[in-house]
Amino acid sequence: MTHAPDPAKMPDLLAKAETLVEALPYLQRYAGETFVIKYGGHAMGDPEAQRDFAEDVVLLKAVGINPVVVHGGGPQIGAMLKQLGIESTFVGGLRVTDAATAEVAEMVLAGKINKEIVGWIAGLGGRAVGISGKDANLVLAEKVHRSEPDPNSGIERHVDLGFVGEPVAVDPTILANLTKDNFIPVVAPVALGADGDTYNINADTMAGAIAGALGAKRFFLLTDVAGVLDKSGTLLTDLDRAGIDALKGDGTITGGMIPKVDTCLAAVDTGVEAAVILDGRIPHAMLLEIFTARGAGTLIHR
Repeated sequence: MTHAPDPAKMPDLLAKAETLVEALPYLQRYAGETFVIKYGGHAMGDPEAQRDFAEDVVLLKAVGINPVVVHGGGPQIGAMLKQLGIESTFVGGLRVTDAATAEVAEMVLAGKINKEIVGWIAGLGGRAVGISGKDANLVLAEKVHRSEPDPNSGIERHVDLGFVGEPVAVDPTILANLTKDNFIPVVAPVALGADGDTYNINADTMAGAIAGALGAKRFFLLTDVAGVLDKSGTLLTDLDRAGIDALKGDGTITGGMIPKVDTCLAAVDTGVEAAVILDGRIPHAMLLEIFTARGAGTLIHR
């Protein structure tokens, strides 16, 4: 026996139906495509936000999109180092990583955080597999070299960051195989170098390199900012390289946003159709960006 809908609830039901209709062309457009999602450390802290993120990933897989998650974990690494009494310093936004710090970073990233995310997805019916850049030679790393002005003389000097690396090659075979078998890969940003050492890699950089190697339709960089803002604080929703260069030149894009837009541009240059910088603290930000005409972040394209 069926019952007529409650008239008082009809506006809400119609709104839901209209949302599904609005999403239809996007569902058709993205079916079978790969999305690489970088999930940032600061966006992981709230249990409700964690569930929202996992729901989004499971939903993407359910509608025929192939999500690949690459996660960070800087705050969690910092907290563990503090708990263990290991001091850490930063140069140019990168943590100086000695042997003890590298061991902690791999433990936190490839162990604790990676398996937590797998657990969130599994709890909602998704089939996730946690790996790192070391598995099946997914990512080959190379030691990062940095220099900075000496505080006394101002002369550029080399700074040894220790076991901090950057991706120089990506073999996405394992990701393709997992996706084909209907799994959701969750990747921790640690990788082996040709020297046999394990390197900690900036998660934004690693996710961008993986997105490029996969020829992803979209690369989502979930972080704790809304996206690129103009000088009045308004979100800029559509940018290309020329626009970004102009915004850097007039001082609109500064500080930590510079490496984020550079990572997005590098991904686009290597085969990603478009990259999006999104606020991971907003509930279901990815779905708003993907399935609505309005979007929710800054889209960066060729």
